[in-house]
Amino acid sequence: MVSVSVTREVSLPDPLKVSRYRKIPELGPRVLFFSGGSALNGLSRTLKHYTHNSIHLVTPFDSGGSSAILRDAFDMPAIGDLRSRLMALADESVLGHPEVYRLFNYRLPKDEDQEQLLKQLKAMARGKDPRVDAILNPMRSLICNHLMFFLDAMPQDFDLAGASIGNLILAGGYLNNRRDLEPILFLFSKLVNVQGTVRAIVDDDLHLCAELQDGSRVIGQHRLTGKECEPLKSAIRSLNLCDSLGNPAAATTQIRKRNRKLIQEAELICYPPGSFYSSLLANLLPEGVGKAIARNQCPKVFIPNQGTDPEQLGMTLEDTLDTLLAQLQRDGDDLKPEDLINFIVVDRRHGEYPGGIPEKKLDKLGIQVIDLPLIDEGKKGYYDSERLVEVLLSLS
Repeated sequence: MVSVSVTREVSLPDPLKVSRYRKIPELGPRVLFFSGGSALNGLSRTLKHYTHNSIHLVTPFDSGGSSAILRDAFDMPAIGDLRSRLMALADESVLGHPEVYRLFNYRLPKDEDQEQLLKQLKAMARGKDPRVDAILNPMRSLICNHLMFFLDAMPQDFDLAGASIGNLILAGGYLNNRRDLEPILFLFSKLVNVQGTVRAIVDDDLHLCAELQDGSRVIGQHRLTGKECEPLKSAIRSLNLCDSLGNPAAATTQIRKRNRKLIQEAELICYPPGSFYSSLLANLLPEGVGKAIARNQCPKVFIPNQGTDPEQLGMTLEDTLDTLLAQLQRDGDDLKPEDLINFIVVDRRHGEYPGGIPEKKLDKLGIQVIDLPLIDEGKKGYYDSERLVEVLLSLS
């Protein structure tokens, strides 16, 4: 048998492909993203108009905000970013379930006392709150059941101020399903008719641990992003997983067979913009991710950040690329760069690339540069979601 390599010319964006996907998004391509946080939510809202088959592997290692309160109470993986991505991909039309969508996006008031908040949550669990009463059975019963399970497990000192009802429903379902995230994410997806697939890269209760150039350690995702804590003053040298916020001992985990299959069957793999270490690289830490990517012969695209990412202190674009490849190759000595990244998307005219675009390095690695006007001129540092989606779909 002779092995033949077939190449084809691609117009970027390809108007025929884009038009076809727009008309029949149910038959759209399986574009896979490694991400976390909210950076990709805008793009996801655009993407669902072109494909209902996108795949989002999201980090469960968040240690800030409302996720931190749930993790501290129940020793569970973070679910806030998962809920947020599910909502971004939900069917918001009348054909979906708008009353469920509104409930999952609802947050308890921040300015009421705990007694009143608890009273409201109990009313929701009994189906007596108008937001829940508006939902038809059997969906209402499922939601009430998960909220009741959460209430039964909730510590007395749990802070309900500003709590996301969607997060509480997810947490109740997680506890009710023997601490398995996948069944409740699947159910949640069906309740709001999510137009894509959203999964945690793993469902382990683990945290991020970064070693800095000055020799110090930082434990916890929320201490890396510069949002809830002071921005880092020393660059990150390496990123690993650890058991808890109080224990920096390295931990390991493996991706499940189902997630490995999703990676291997994707029609395009994207390393998207977002917090470089805590969103992108964190997804690549579990064993098996790099190998699954390499085994898939689909195009793999890297889209570098614009603006300032506090996690990329002092890094050039070349440093970023080297770090991304090094993390992927940690999964196996035989993993070649050409099997891990094929394209890098840039906008030379409007983009900001510290240290410039490393042409020689990219050429040596066999990574092709795609240079297109993709950055929103009215919002410096932000990609235009429509243009970016059209390019990604054209490459699939």
